Amino acid sequence: MCTQTKAAALIANIPEAEIDPTGVFKYVLIRVHSKEDGDDSSVDIVRGYAWAEYHADIYDKVAEELEKGGHLDCECIGGGRIKHDCQSKKIHVYGYSMGFGKANHAVSTEKLKVRYPKYEITWADEGY
Repeated sequence: MCTQTKAAALIANIPEAEIDPTGVFKYVLIRVHSKEDGDDSSVDIVRGYAWAEYHADIYDKVAEELEKGGHLDCECIGGGRIKHDCQSKKIHVYGYSMGFGKANHAVSTEKLKVRYPKYEITWADEGY
């Protein structure tokens, strides 16, 4: 009999990409993983919001929400910026975070392509 842990069930329901609908803003790539013994479930998620003055603001808010049940742990594995133009259906991922370093933009872009399948989504290592 196969049983799923509480953490694995929670991880399966986390949206892999959530960003603001338009604008230029900071984003972070967060690895969410189980804290339960014998459960190596994990997922990388993209979060980007214009309200954040610092990358850490996004990470702190998201990690607090996801960790509050005690089943999950989060770590920020990098950051950057996103330019989201909803009118032309384009997203560009670039730059880095001073505090967390550069996220793997290729991974972030793949997460965004699933969330926005009709968009042109590009990335570059240049820019801040």
